[in-house]
Amino acid sequence: MLSRTFDPAVWAAVPFQFWSIVIFVFGCMVGSFLNVVIHRLPLEQSIVSPPSHCPHCKYSIPWYLNMPLITWLVLRGKCRNCGAPISVRYFLVELLTGLFFLAAWLRFGALSVSLTLIYCFILAGLIAATFIDFEHFIIPDEITIGGMVLGFIASFFFPQLHEVTSVPVSLKQSLLGMAVGAGLIYLIVRLGKLAFGRHKLTLPAETRIIFTETGIQLPDRVVAYEEVFYRQSDMIVLRAHTVELVDRCYKNVVVRLSPALLRIEDEEYQPETVPHLEAVSSQIVLPREAMGFGDVKFMAAIGAFLGWKAVLFSLMVSSGIGSVAGLAMIAAGRRQARLAYGPYIAMATVIWIFAGPQLVHWYQRLISGSPGFA
Repeated sequence: MLSRTFDPAVWAAVPFQFWSIVIFVFGCMVGSFLNVVIHRLPLEQSIVSPPSHCPHCKYSIPWYLNMPLITWLVLRGKCRNCGAPISVRYFLVELLTGLFFLAAWLRFGALSVSLTLIYCFILAGLIAATFIDFEHFIIPDEITIGGMVLGFIASFFFPQLHEVTSVPVSLKQSLLGMAVGAGLIYLIVRLGKLAFGRHKLTLPAETRIIFTETGIQLPDRVVAYEEVFYRQSDMIVLRAHTVELVDRCYKNVVVRLSPALLRIEDEEYQPETVPHLEAVSSQIVLPREAMGFGDVKFMAAIGAFLGWKAVLFSLMVSSGIGSVAGLAMIAAGRRQARLAYGPYIAMATVIWIFAGPQLVHWYQRLISGSPGFA
């Protein structure tokens, strides 16, 4: 039954252009579902229940107002019930998913219908991960760990994902891709933590630093805790001339603050029990992260589907894309303490899917002295 469904002769009985339209519409519908995933997964809400509704007034959206692309345009980006604005992100995700699905069909449809649909599934996961990481700086385990499992299963049923015909070889390539993906990114995370894990700020003498419930108030800015605390072991350190709590004071002490513990010299406090803390110091050390562990699992999921070559390609290309984006933000005066790296990995993976092997072949010919794009 499965082989009959993906039989090229069955699909060829209908004009290729018709299937192109169908794939685009189907992609837009999947994009509508991805909007639900992007909104609800980071909030740990069910993506099934309740049905689609306005996040402002909770109005349950009927099917005729849930048409991809069309509804957003007709309603001019507003809820029909309460008039609240609907983010343009909803329209962009639907359009981007439809275009990616269409591109996958045009690129691979004539070669393999099954492979095209698998690539569409991967692209949908990349889109969801990108928009979630941009907004929340996380990639949920449902996407990363779930991607590892599904990538391994897909490698069993569709060994052509790894350009082989043998199922054992395909499964081996999937496992190797996971190992290389997770291993390389984890190594980068650890090396980055050693090299760039601390950011020392030198302040004017006798600077008053105020620790609030949400962040650290410095003379020129406020640093939110969420920008510096990535894991429970991360720690803010400073040697203070004086420290003032509500009911006591200290002089010439070292203050260490982590998400779970405040330590002033040898005394320890639970941070949530300290309503007010002021310190006078000329220096503060903030924790800093090169990459997050979500990126480790994300690259492992990509390796499970596409193998170790895709991992190496995505790692190198994503670093280039990230560097260009970082320099562009600096030039535009938009310095950020925290950047989402998952979207750059996703962009590099998209390039691999559509042209990666050809680009590698072209580069090999270029460095060998006989350029040519195959």
